[in-house]
Amino acid sequence: LSHAGYTAYLVGGSVRDLLLGRRPKDYDISTSAHPQQIKQLFRNCFLIGRRFRLAHIRFGDQIIETSTFRREPAPDEVPDADVDIYQHRNNTFGTPEEDAFRRDFTVNGLFYDVRDFSVIDHVGGLEDLDRRLIRSIGNAIIRFREDPVRMLRAARFASRLDFTIEEATYQAILSHHDEIQKSAAPRVYEEINR
Repeated sequence: LSHAGYTAYLVGGSVRDLLLGRRPKDYDISTSAHPQQIKQLFRNCFLIGRRFRLAHIRFGDQIIETSTFRREPAPDEVPDADVDIYQHRNNTFGTPEEDAFRRDFTVNGLFYDVRDFSVIDHVGGLEDLDRRLIRSIGNAIIRFREDPVRMLRAARFASRLDFTIEEATYQAILSHHDEIQKSAAPRVYEEINR
């Protein structure tokens, strides 16, 4: 992607795990390239998703999930208030910084630039890694309404990494746990299995 002139970073849990000295279970990439542009670059690529297209690039038995940078939609791009918030907020392409603020937790909002081996932190993830803290990026209530499965992910990360859930994030989980019922059953099942 970089050789083709696109911005591309290693993102999410793989960056977190590398910084913690853990072996990542998989690698995700976020890029300025749009899904069709990614598909044109890699013959071993297939696109998935209806609401937000992702590129899965197969290398041997590994699949590298590659997404285009996202941003918050403008007010005129958001549907009426009576429509579920989490069904409509992931579909707008953006910049790397905007993308970082769309991610779930600060420790998962870190980017790694393989060109110069630098870590890019727009959300305070490095500090939270040092503090061993799971903190929602932005307003936890909004983040959990967008994707209730994030509440389960917070518990999983805290448990697996031996981190603490930050107080505001924890309180949002307690007060909005019933939102999990709105999630697709396969996603909840997958998170529980993890």
